[in-house]
Amino acid sequence: MHRTVAEHQDAVEQVLRRSWAAFPSPVMDDGGTPVPLSAARGRVLARALAAGVDLPPFANSQMDGYAINVGEDQLETADSGQSTVYVVGETIAAGAVPGTLAPGTAAAIMTGAMLPDGANAVVPVERAVPALFAEPGATVELPATSAGQFVRDRGSDVARGSLAIAAGTVLNAAHLGLAAALGCTELVVRRRARVLLLTTGDEVLAPGDPAAAGGLPPGKIFDANGALLRAALEESGVEVLHHHMVSDDPAALLRLLESQVGQVPGHEGPPEPSCDLVVTVGGISAGAFEVVRLALGSAGAQSRMEFLHVALQPGGPQGLGTFRGVPVLAFPGNPVSSYVSLELFLRPALTVLLGAPAPRRRVVATLEHALSSPAGKHQVRRGIYSGPEFESAPSVREVGGSSSHLLGSLAQADALIHIPAGSTELQAGAKVEVWLL
Repeated sequence: MHRTVAEHQDAVEQVLRRSWAAFPSPVMDDGGTPVPLSAARGRVLARALAAGVDLPPFANSQMDGYAINVGEDQLETADSGQSTVYVVGETIAAGAVPGTLAPGTAAAIMTGAMLPDGANAVVPVERAVPALFAEPGATVELPATSAGQFVRDRGSDVARGSLAIAAGTVLNAAHLGLAAALGCTELVVRRRARVLLLTTGDEVLAPGDPAAAGGLPPGKIFDANGALLRAALEESGVEVLHHHMVSDDPAALLRLLESQVGQVPGHEGPPEPSCDLVVTVGGISAGAFEVVRLALGSAGAQSRMEFLHVALQPGGPQGLGTFRGVPVLAFPGNPVSSYVSLELFLRPALTVLLGAPAPRRRVVATLEHALSSPAGKHQVRRGIYSGPEFESAPSVREVGGSSSHLLGSLAQADALIHIPAGSTELQAGAKVEVWLL
């Protein structure tokens, strides 16, 4: 079976949607869990946050200066450009509660301090004559101004009772700062999808394996996919429950899945799956020892999988389906192929269904050099992006080549260059879609 990239993106989204909606407490709508602000960055807000206080909670000064009352007579003076002499009143520090401002008085006030009753404007101290804070009882000459100047009115940022942060928002530093300013110590966030990650291959050793103490044995390689996919999954807003390295033994893989994909022990209420998603890497192509294909193909009614080819390079071989009702995404084993598969198929589906992660920023850039691409395949190249500068448009250049084993070039890249299936030759200066990593 063959699919376009768009068709497989839709298929992945639909499998996740149907599987998660089938559980009594689906990951897409779990009611939310309170977490401290320190743990909320990157999470999705489950409940809208309404402002419990005004921001600012009181009118305050935007500058170090003098708080005054601009009345009708001062307004006329402002129009004429004349200055006014005031008697200096109390000094108001941030955090103090001032008394009422007497007529004809200017109160020295610090940035952020509460505006006294009777005051409606602030004149910066550097505009005063003399240009410094005078002692109470002295006089100071202030230039003409207008009501409201350098005053932060109560509720001018966020009004009490208004929507501060909408449900479904991916929380960033600014959201957490706002929540703290509103007095929140925690926020209610959606539960992250829980992922079981399996990497496969008899040729693969974990970094630090004693078998490689004297150097890599012949025919062996270190496992890159475990670290690569775990980091990419966590960056995508999911929780990696476990990562297992699996040999090319279908029976062993099936036993592992049967032990890991089931119901939560001791869970009260309706059954809840122990994980929300299984991601496998490797073992799905047309070789003789394709462990994922062989294991899930022999699992009977437990498994409903399809193994197919997508018109994509790298990342053509794909597997998709369910095991015991839990969705399974089976990615090819070459590291760049597995990474591109996650970026193109899983990450966008998570954004649509769970609200996180934030979509990759997509831009149009000019190629700095010519590229060729195989006919009929959507090709994804690793690239280095140069953003627009004063007189130059954004551009991108390839790093490394098209081969799916080139992990070194992936580590250098900060962008994915997309070449559509209908394009085989692109000249320098051609426009291409670029996803920024």
